[in-house]
Amino acid sequence: MSTPATFTQVTLYTDTDGRARFREHELMLSEGTPAALLSPLMASGGFQLRHSPVGFRSTFHCTTTPQWVFILSGRMEIGLRDGSSRVFGPGQHFYSADTVPAGAVFDAAVHGHWSRQLGDQPLVTLFVRG
Repeated sequence: MSTPATFTQVTLYTDTDGRARFREHELMLSEGTPAALLSPLMASGGFQLRHSPVGFRSTFHCTTTPQWVFILSGRMEIGLRDGSSRVFGPGQHFYSADTVPAGAVFDAAVHGHWSRQLGDQPLVTLFVRG
């Protein structure tokens, strides 16, 4: 018996202490055919394309609406308050759900993450609202 196929979802989320963290979990590819396995259909609320020039870097911020972020070209680094970061390149993705906790007001000393373009190519991303 073969192991079911999965898709690794990397999620940037707000933990119970209000700080941004990364976690991974597997999404089952339970539909389609053996030659083209699919996940169940997921709802979306639209999409946006973004171009960030060489040298782009944001300040700490939270995601306003949870969304998938797909890197189309260039490289993107996401940094967290604990000093850790992850780099995503073309074809990679993550689900950004790092929102301000319910009832809280954004605190730049606690909440959020920063992002930046890396290397000598502009960063082009696709945002798909969850």
